[in-house]
Amino acid sequence: MITRTGSAEWTGGLKEGKGQVSTKSGALSAQPYGFNTRFEDKPGTNPEELVGAAHASCFSMALAMMLEQEGISGVSIKTTSDISMDKEGDGFAVKKAHLTTTITADADRARVLEIAEKAKAGCPISKLLNAEITMDASVA
Repeated sequence: MITRTGSAEWTGGLKEGKGQVSTKSGALSAQPYGFNTRFEDKPGTNPEELVGAAHASCFSMALAMMLEQEGISGVSIKTTSDISMDKEGDGFAVKKAHLTTTITADADRARVLEIAEKAKAGCPISKLLNAEITMDASVA
């Protein structure tokens, strides 16, 4: 089993409170987050943005592995993941993740897109999300 650790600290109430998010690796260290960064597009991060970065990077690595296993070379992958949060009852829920990826590879376009669909379903973060996952993929 592989375990990776992220942590958060929060002080105060929801709207006026402030938090910091960090990763054990140090890649993130005391990055600010709060109500305004989550719901008002103010500078700082938020949980959905962090999930989006995790999803995009996980998908890209899974796709690279699958293409390599098929003997496909010349690979370059650029991916974003838009995480959508909707009102649900008295709170909110993440209901959708949408991957947008551009893939360069020395292979047939249809084959690359077929493998991309498998990576979308198979990457560990896709498996973690209890949400609809869609994708726009293009081969450059």
